[in-house]
Amino acid sequence: MRSDVIHTLLVANRGEIACRIFRTCRDLGITTVAVYSDADADALHVREADLAVRLPGAAPADTYLRGDFVVAAARAAGADAVHPGYGFLSENAAFAAAVQDAGLVWVGPPVKAIELMASKTRAKELMAGAGVPLLAPVDPATAGPDDLPLLLKAAAGGGGRGMRVVRELDALPGELLAAAAEAASAFGDGEVFAEPYVERGRHVEVQVMADAHDTVWALGTRDCSLQRRHQKVIEEAPAPGLDEALLTRLHEAAVAAARAVGYRGAGTVEFLVSAEGRPYFLEMNTRLQVEHPVTEAVFGLDLVALQLRVAEGEPLPSPEPPQPSGHAVEARLYAEDPARDWQPQTGALLTLEVPEGPGLRLDTGYTGGDTIGVHYDPMIAKVIAHAPTRTEAVRLLARALERARVHGPVTNRDLLVRSLRHPDFAAARLDTGFYDRNLADLTAPGAGDPATAALAATLAEAVRGPEAVRPTRPGGPAPARFGAWRNVPSQPQRKCYRSEPDGTEHEVAYRTPRTGVPEPHETPGTRVLTVTPDRVTLEVDGVTRHFAITAHADRVHVDAADASYTFTAPPRFTDPATHTAPGSLLAPMPGTVVRLAEGLAAGVTVEAGQPLIWLEAMKMEHRILAPASGTLTALHAAPGHQVEVGALLAVVQEGPAATPVPVPVPEETA
Repeated sequence: MRSDVIHTLLVANRGEIACRIFRTCRDLGITTVAVYSDADADALHVREADLAVRLPGAAPADTYLRGDFVVAAARAAGADAVHPGYGFLSENAAFAAAVQDAGLVWVGPPVKAIELMASKTRAKELMAGAGVPLLAPVDPATAGPDDLPLLLKAAAGGGGRGMRVVRELDALPGELLAAAAEAASAFGDGEVFAEPYVERGRHVEVQVMADAHDTVWALGTRDCSLQRRHQKVIEEAPAPGLDEALLTRLHEAAVAAARAVGYRGAGTVEFLVSAEGRPYFLEMNTRLQVEHPVTEAVFGLDLVALQLRVAEGEPLPSPEPPQPSGHAVEARLYAEDPARDWQPQTGALLTLEVPEGPGLRLDTGYTGGDTIGVHYDPMIAKVIAHAPTRTEAVRLLARALERARVHGPVTNRDLLVRSLRHPDFAAARLDTGFYDRNLADLTAPGAGDPATAALAATLAEAVRGPEAVRPTRPGGPAPARFGAWRNVPSQPQRKCYRSEPDGTEHEVAYRTPRTGVPEPHETPGTRVLTVTPDRVTLEVDGVTRHFAITAHADRVHVDAADASYTFTAPPRFTDPATHTAPGSLLAPMPGTVVRLAEGLAAGVTVEAGQPLIWLEAMKMEHRILAPASGTLTALHAAPGHQVEVGALLAVVQEGPAATPVPVPVPEETA
């Protein structure tokens, strides 16, 4: 038996990627080992693993980013291999070397390849020598008006951290300092470089897979242009609308990039494609990508299985990759509120149910009943659809998301559905500015019917409980069925619901006659067909509509065929701002205060809209802005403080502002 055959694999990661890797391991008969922080003690990836090892602490820097702890965990569990997943230490050359020094199989590229691609500036120099098309770098010290707009990027960065678009020369020095400060904080390396910012560019990438026997596959293209804060939201394969000449150039450039660094395993070469169809190398990710399922669907492959095969020293199955088939689209379901500056959300994920069926796939690190905490990325799940054509795949994915039952924190589900059905997306008019242009329309109130949904919630609540009188039949309770309500003498009752997250109130009037079956009052054109505590069927203007009702403590979730609604009963929960003095700055989420504006202290003057406090939560940084021009009369925040949602951070008393506090610090980033 060969010594590099993998029997027990530790995944140095968490969440959906760990669960996804475990799935392949189960298919291959490989024992799985999870690592977990204290915050993840009951996480799905821990529950699904055969073995698990605790990493004491909660913050990533104390747990998943401690390579020495992870290697020790692998030894303790008897693992003979480590898969890095993506994020955390997945592109850390020192960690890869430590794994191999410990005598473990590294399921990733060679250490040298990681080192060569770790710095975007060094990678670009190497790619230039390999003939890969590049954007010409710009020296910020000599940049002029003709060089604008510029894109500043962290040399060691990823995930949008440290990135800035500069459109005015006067802003360049401050943005350079801000980008460098954030890069140093996020990656331990403050190197920043500048390149031209390509307006309306597309983010197109090529999946590569290479073995140690001189075979390199270019597995088609993916379009990842729909992004918020430089992080991807919707991805698809193949990238639509690219001509054969451009496809050939992208494939050849990706293979050249992989060969230039002696690559092995799965990797991704990312390009920016201009509106004129010119490709420019961005970077090479020396790991598996979040969006790898769309490539798997189109090529009928298991990329994790191929990673394990290559790590064991085996060749790829054939000199050429299989032929692609159909189209695949992936949407990332995030716990965030797009209408409120993409603010991440936390709390109990009460229900997560995505329809199953041919062509649909769900990758997630959560199940109903889990809690979404503040320490990690707010992604709940990825939903993937595969069909013979792009139109069919997009339609299938949009409908699956629309029918999903997601109860708990606010999510971007409605945004995803609207994005997939947007005319520009349907016509494959894609570029990275999609959300900059369309976010307001995509987050505007929808065309649903919350008033009827509130009526359904009210009727279900009226029959909920042991005192409700409902017909029964053998095998359990039966729904009340009737053709029309009767005109019986009873006083109408009223129920008020507040929609989340917009706060719109809906008052519902109903009667409960002697039958015990509630009926609407003052709702012409609506007829009740069935009602139980968890399901209501109404005929509205001649159309039968079904509503699934789920009550969770203070909230009621109503899932209809074309929309989902969340209601609370006011005034049980009110905005914390209503209990604080005017000018109060409240924490919009639980998190950590990472920095304050320079010189910020009680007594200084500030300007309306000026960033004063930076709060970090779920891998994202958020600015707390001055609500008005005036004087800072109180400051309760300090770097390092952990704060809960609604915590009072500072108070600004409105009035004429003198010299404001200088702010040489960055905007929020993803």
